[in-house]
Amino acid sequence: MSAADRMQPLAGFSLAARARTVGVLADIDDTITTTGRLTAAAYAALERLQSAGIKVIPVTGRPAGWCDHIARMWPVDAVVGENGAFWMRYEAGARRLRTVFVGQPPADRQRRIDALAAEILAAVPGSALASDQFCRVADLAIDFCEDVAPLPPAAIDAIVRCMEAAGMRAKVSSIHVNGWFGDYDKLSTTRRMLAEEFGISLESEADRQRWIFVGDSPNDAPMFGFFPNAVGVANVLDCAGRLEHKPAWVTAARAGAGFVELAEALLAAR
Repeated sequence: MSAADRMQPLAGFSLAARARTVGVLADIDDTITTTGRLTAAAYAALERLQSAGIKVIPVTGRPAGWCDHIARMWPVDAVVGENGAFWMRYEAGARRLRTVFVGQPPADRQRRIDALAAEILAAVPGSALASDQFCRVADLAIDFCEDVAPLPPAAIDAIVRCMEAAGMRAKVSSIHVNGWFGDYDKLSTTRRMLAEEFGISLESEADRQRWIFVGDSPNDAPMFGFFPNAVGVANVLDCAGRLEHKPAWVTAARAGAGFVELAEALLAAR
């Protein structure tokens, strides 16, 4: 599918192509969750996919504290967190959580994060530290609509500029602007994790066609561009103009209901 042909209804995703799927990589906020909550239907969809032999791996901007819980407690095979700062895999038989951090952080990372957070909050009225900042290990998350009144696009852009001026990489999710010091992102860490943990290469187009990434926001764009059968839940259309790369397919339903729609489409092809 060419770039011009992307963003087609999920119903057009052929049964044969769905049947070849071996793994689902999924953003969490507003992709698996709905208005900040994990529904029973979305959680059951994760479990049904894994039970069908499809690997399930959340790839999220959420913090290490959340990812520890997700890796241990959810029906998933691993989790990539803080936009690629690390991955976690829980080995149930050994009752052991394996955590791999990516890159070498600057020695004064926390001091620089604290200083930049104060600068951004002063410069962008209405913004706030993300409520989960306390359990992050690598990045700075600035809330623009999760627990604060939604900020306009100009304010979001101002947060991004502040982070980039400080030498951070900055990405916009559906709720936060995340910034970090390091040359990694969701895609680079996902590829490394699949290779090191599962011996899976994504070098060829045929390899990439067997994996699906599903997401909803601008920080998912590298994943949308890399996976030929990437899927956006319907709310991805809200930010279509901010996407550098777009998904091939779009569900009819938004957020967690869209994730369930995708899971049911894949399971129907098994």
